[in-house]
Amino acid sequence: MPGIDECLLEAMALPGARGAALVDWSSGLALGTAGESPVGDHETTAAETAELARAAAEYESFAPADAAPGDKPGDATGQPVEDLIVTTRTGYHVLRFVETSFDSSVFLHLWLDRADGNLALARHRLRSLAEGLVLR
Repeated sequence: MPGIDECLLEAMALPGARGAALVDWSSGLALGTAGESPVGDHETTAAETAELARAAAEYESFAPADAAPGDKPGDATGQPVEDLIVTTRTGYHVLRFVETSFDSSVFLHLWLDRADGNLALARHRLRSLAEGLVLR
């Protein structure tokens, strides 16, 4: 089972990958990074994407239909959102939430070049990476 560095290197092997990070959305800190950052600084990118992930994970609009009142992200019912996709003129940003056995607030962020990236392949591969990720 891959750790953070191995996971990010595998994400960077995807066609069109420009940058990847594992981010804690509760703190906005990058736990690991690889490749480039869209703004030139991985910590700034982590903080900005964490705001988006936090909003999606905490808003009731995105809660699963079978969630019980009072459930929170990371409970046994799982994350309410699997992934987020933001499309820009030049790229795709895919945020994949990582489910863990503890109260997790972690997601993988992959930045793809729009001309060379394959969004469907990236979503499939990020799901697999998130499922196999070992947080140490």
